Amino acid sequence: MDRRRLLLSGLATLGTTACATTGMNDAGVSDQRGIETYTIGEITQQTSDFLGVAAESVGQVVERVFRDQGEPTAYIAGEEGSGAVVAGLRYGRGLMYMKDRPTMEVFWQGPSVGFDWGGNASRVFTLCYNLYYPDMIFRRYPGVDGSAYLIGGLGVNYQRADGITLAPIRTGVGLRLGANLGYLSYSRERNLFPF
Repeated sequence: MDRRRLLLSGLATLGTTACATTGMNDAGVSDQRGIETYTIGEITQQTSDFLGVAAESVGQVVERVFRDQGEPTAYIAGEEGSGAVVAGLRYGRGLMYMKDRPTMEVFWQGPSVGFDWGGNASRVFTLCYNLYYPDMIFRRYPGVDGSAYLIGGLGVNYQRADGITLAPIRTGVGLRLGANLGYLSYSRERNLFPF
């Protein structure tokens, strides 16, 4: 009789623990890590304010990213410059925001190669997924990028590494046309060497 009671109480405890550690709650807290996420309303407003684009225009891009990836755990608001003639370089800097964490400055740089020509300067609003600690951002993220700037434009692509996904939303000015393959390396300090 005691063994049966012990077994049932063990199963009940196991079931409650499993239910408590999966999924998201109504407050927007993600799974096991207890990290708060950003809602689509918060991100649409922040992106619109930062990029200086109408909420309706940026809302379509943000909705698509949310449909593909869900709610982000962090975002980076910054600016970058890039140029290419077949081979290219990209340099940027910004501030990373996470709920209940201090704001942190980050830098990124990286090479690219492909059918790509021109240059542009952009404001970048990067949504970060599965980023549970600020220091997790510091690594290389490979990605494929396509650009068609003739004075201005708005676009998004995905970069993935070690289970972390970044979705930079860019708007900028310049003259740029092409597609390339490359990576961005995120660091604590500005690094002139892009590799």
